[in-house]
Amino acid sequence: MRYYIIAGERSGDLHAGNLVRAIQQRDPQADFQGFGGDYMESGGVKLTVHYRDLAFMGLVEILTNLNRISRYIGKCKADIIAYKPDVIILVDYGGFNRRIAKFGKKTGIPVFYYIPPKVWAWYQRRALELKANVDQLFVILPFEKEFFKRFDWEVDYVGNPVLDAVKAHTHDPTFLERNQLEGKTPLVALLPGSRRQELRSIIPLMAAVIEKFPGRQFAVAAVSNLDKSLYAPLRQYPNVTFIFEDTYNLLQHASAAIVTSGTATLETALFRVPQVVVYKASPISYWLVKQVIRVAYISLVNLIADKEVVKEMIQGAANPDDVSAELTRMLDNMPYRENMLIEYDRIIRILDTGSASDNAAQLMIQYLKKAGK
Repeated sequence: MRYYIIAGERSGDLHAGNLVRAIQQRDPQADFQGFGGDYMESGGVKLTVHYRDLAFMGLVEILTNLNRISRYIGKCKADIIAYKPDVIILVDYGGFNRRIAKFGKKTGIPVFYYIPPKVWAWYQRRALELKANVDQLFVILPFEKEFFKRFDWEVDYVGNPVLDAVKAHTHDPTFLERNQLEGKTPLVALLPGSRRQELRSIIPLMAAVIEKFPGRQFAVAAVSNLDKSLYAPLRQYPNVTFIFEDTYNLLQHASAAIVTSGTATLETALFRVPQVVVYKASPISYWLVKQVIRVAYISLVNLIADKEVVKEMIQGAANPDDVSAELTRMLDNMPYRENMLIEYDRIIRILDTGSASDNAAQLMIQYLKKAGK
């Protein structure tokens, strides 16, 4: 069968790549094309566009790049028509993929959505739009299945692919030595994100925190596809090491972490690293989000636990004094650390339902065979 698959950012690319490999195990003749990144390409997907050209974050940047985004949507539609797939598989990247879902529905191509938009967080009525345009929905958070039932839609919960990725990680025993970190513990991991706008907001905050801990060792989870100048405010500190494209090994050795809100909060929890979650946006973007958000928390850790497990410091609360105080607490207050780790273990038990990629691949092929593909 021919699969057209679309992911628009790094985490989606990772999970899409794992899904592609799981499909190949069940469909050896599978052919893949689409929009994505290195993980998908290494799995056998012929890329039309790399996600680095699609990574827009925040309402302001999206609004100022509408023409560019529209051109890529048009290119994607033309590519789908030329490729003639048996199914379109959408992975995360809600703003773009919702448009492609509508296009797929109009053209009669089956549309599967793996890791759907977080419509439960805001614009909840968009669940009806998804229902109208998506043939099968594969969700990765336990509470999402119940959410979509409110819209009379039975969807498939397949487990969480982040847990799959963490389980599949192979520990590198040379990590500390390779990065000249031996004897420099406890190690504090800094996860500023993988998007330009995130780094512009969070890197100055992290630099200010480092100023307060000259005796601690920090390591930055950096990504190589971003302009290295974005990390410049951190380069002046002798107690900062940059770790490129090796976040999981960093988390295996970290004693605490400062994490930008996003998938990384769950990854950090799955590696059982105490963390404080930070988030900052432009005043306009933050004000607009505040008008529509419908959930009590921003981190996946707290959303899955349905209570505060980790501190979330947003906008004004994401300041050097408060973040530094929380970092000290995580490093030095043993009962506080232990309680966080106990809650992490509970979250792991909730999510551990087998491989999400395998579960999703098996269901997708079953649905396609049932439809006569």
